[in-house]
Amino acid sequence: MSKDSSALEAILFSSNRPLKVRELQQATDSDRNTVEGALEELRESLEGRGVMLMRHHDEIHLATRPEYAPAVRRALRPEVSGRLSQAAYETLAIVAYQQPVTRAGIEEVRGLNCDRVLGHREPRGQISEVGRGSGPGQPKLYGTTMRFLQVMGLESLDHLPTPSDGVGLLERAKG
Repeated sequence: MSKDSSALEAILFSSNRPLKVRELQQATDSDRNTVEGALEELRESLEGRGVMLMRHHDEIHLATRPEYAPAVRRALRPEVSGRLSQAAYETLAIVAYQQPVTRAGIEEVRGLNCDRVLGHREPRGQISEVGRGSGPGQPKLYGTTMRFLQVMGLESLDHLPTPSDGVGLLERAKG
């Protein structure tokens, strides 16, 4: 592994939050292409290991692979976080696949009011306001976050399942 990749690994390992590519450039005094190449090298070197490089748009994070989460949970005994309801899964799926999307857009797909679900998912950092719509009242546009990827056990939005294998993701996330 190159010196650049090793430096990024150390930075990401030490960080308690996702970092933007720009922050990694500044920390390593490198240009974007160098950082992107080093990130790809790091991602490849982590294949088959206990941690993975997660990417959400321009944010990068080093995290435990989902298949090792039960062992980590047992070892660290973190606070118990509640399971997601069916309504939460449905709402998060709509946001993930249609982002940026308004509350009205989510409700149109679900056929149900989603104020309560949005009110619970946004403070938990699984979705966030990513802009404002151009329609009347300039409604909030929602998108997913790095926390969403962590909860769902995904490396990036590119790893969202196709509709045919979405059931497998749902079962993994519930497990």
